[in-house]
Amino acid sequence: MPKKLLCLITLSLLCCSLAQAQNPAKRRLRPSDVYRLQTISDVRVSPEGSWISYTLSSVDSVKNKRNSDLWMVSWDGQQTIQLTNSPDGESSGKWSPDGKYISFVSSRNGLTSSQIWLMDRRGGEGKQLTNLKSGDLNDYAWSPDGKKLVLVVKSPVDTSKSKDPKPYLLDRYQFKQDVEGYLQNRPVHLYLFDVASKNIDTLTTGNYEDSSPVWSPDGSTIAFVSNRTADPDMNSNTDIWTVEAKAKGVVRRITTWTGRDSQPVWSPDGKQIAYLQSTSKEDYIMYDQAILAVVSKDGGEPKLLSKTLDRPVASPRWTDEGNIMALVTDDRQRYISQFSVLTGKNTLVIGGNRSFGSIEKQKANNWVVTMSDPQMPSEIYALEKGVLRKLTKHHEELINSLDLATVEGFTSKSKDGTTVSNLLYRPSDAQSKQKLPTIFFIHGGPVSQDEYSFDLSRQMLASTGYAVVAVNYRGSNGRGLDYCKVISGDWGNKEVLDILGAADYLTQNGLADAENLGIGGWSYGGILTDYTIATDTRFKAASSGAGVAMISSMYGVDQYILQYEHELGSPWKNFDKYVALSYPFLKADKIKTPTQFMVGGSDFNVPAVGSEQMYQALRVLGIPTQLIVYPNQFHGITNPSFQKYRFEKYLEWFGKYLKK
Repeated sequence: MPKKLLCLITLSLLCCSLAQAQNPAKRRLRPSDVYRLQTISDVRVSPEGSWISYTLSSVDSVKNKRNSDLWMVSWDGQQTIQLTNSPDGESSGKWSPDGKYISFVSSRNGLTSSQIWLMDRRGGEGKQLTNLKSGDLNDYAWSPDGKKLVLVVKSPVDTSKSKDPKPYLLDRYQFKQDVEGYLQNRPVHLYLFDVASKNIDTLTTGNYEDSSPVWSPDGSTIAFVSNRTADPDMNSNTDIWTVEAKAKGVVRRITTWTGRDSQPVWSPDGKQIAYLQSTSKEDYIMYDQAILAVVSKDGGEPKLLSKTLDRPVASPRWTDEGNIMALVTDDRQRYISQFSVLTGKNTLVIGGNRSFGSIEKQKANNWVVTMSDPQMPSEIYALEKGVLRKLTKHHEELINSLDLATVEGFTSKSKDGTTVSNLLYRPSDAQSKQKLPTIFFIHGGPVSQDEYSFDLSRQMLASTGYAVVAVNYRGSNGRGLDYCKVISGDWGNKEVLDILGAADYLTQNGLADAENLGIGGWSYGGILTDYTIATDTRFKAASSGAGVAMISSMYGVDQYILQYEHELGSPWKNFDKYVALSYPFLKADKIKTPTQFMVGGSDFNVPAVGSEQMYQALRVLGIPTQLIVYPNQFHGITNPSFQKYRFEKYLEWFGKYLKK
């Protein structure tokens, strides 16, 4: 071989090696990646606008626990600093009004309850500020002058020193709640804490649960949310109230809507309060969408700024000019819009196929937001005159190493002619018209939706070669109130039509293999999995998480007593309706789909009995099935190793029955 040619070949091989080293092959997502994903929350802007603090929650795989620490990033994005790094965890970081300190909540140093700590922003260890002897700290907020804090404290449980637990003595209308367990009478009140003297004064009293305190700009008044009806368990009627920021201050009711009022925010001049009002004024509010409202600080008739928008609004924030920025949930996306208080006009600020999660004012027309898209988990961004600039990059290293599924939207028609919006996840190497084994992974709620945001579950399923479908069935909240509430009292009917309509569309268009379809989901997604496999036998495998199929057996067992009474009525009056909605269990002999059931052992939201009944029925009928119970887990599985295990079991079950 000529020497010159040999040199050229050698050089070419060297260049290829360098290119491969600089651009390593990307890999597929795997269950162990749950340990590498982090969560951003509590985003706050410093008073002068040059720094943004936030809580970053990450997983310690060795200790098998999630831990949260305080971080901050500069407005120009050039500096990212971790402020705390203790094994106890810190959260709810908030800037002192003078910008010199960051307060946070922690039970560090062996404390048996959470307290507020204070840290000099320039560095150094945090110092304990509060020393609450009893009760649980739920929330807090700084006064504008930095001299006081308003504390939200839940009354203590029985302080008996007996090592033996006492029986629960229950007399509440709603007597159980997921995570909290059995509900005793533990009112939640507001207290005034003096930072210098550490004295505490009581602001609110009574057998109520007060929350969401916000100070007026002049520091004289605190607005808060409370249900002060005769029996708050029996309705959803929260109102906006105010209390003078002093001991024995006068408490005044500001709103009178018999539905739900929440999230109060004072206007810059202190004359008005923006808040969210429910569309419905009924006792139980499930199928609803919040309306942006503004009311005088003295009460009166509110202005309903987004009533004609027919989309849910969240996180209202005042602009310097007296308008309101807010998040709007639309079809498969959440965008940022500005509302004129004078005219009610709504102007899009920024949208697109992505999902914004929070918004905070920096200064003038600049904002700090969190945002996620199908290829990137939520990060913090600067929003300058409608243009995004990324500030945090906690997920870039992981995401840049992964070969993620592509995500695209499509619409399908159900048997009754309804148009349904969906998302389709396909492995990146799939050909445009390749027919793939397909899993329909159904969202919970039902009042929520699948968006153009990063979805770990669907990406995980797609990573092993499946097409994965997210169906925004009727009941989802991005298509208007009528689309959302049409399923009230009629569960498992129209939603199943929508799922089957999406399946028909994909199989008829050659995108899904009709002989290799699977279905699964969690919570209402698990419930719809049960309804669907009892309706149609086309699915070759199913995974029902935290579901229920025998509705007639759940009255008084879960936390939804208001929903049962409101939508279905009492069983002794409307038992036929309960029986009709229990068809997946009562007609379990029609099910032919091998089905896996999963549930948290301590779930009071959709208790384990719902999954156990279906597992037992299929086991008796000889249909392949398995039951996985996660010990000491509530409705959401939070144990990191269990999260990893759940993905492994999903992939194992679908892999057993779906051919690739």
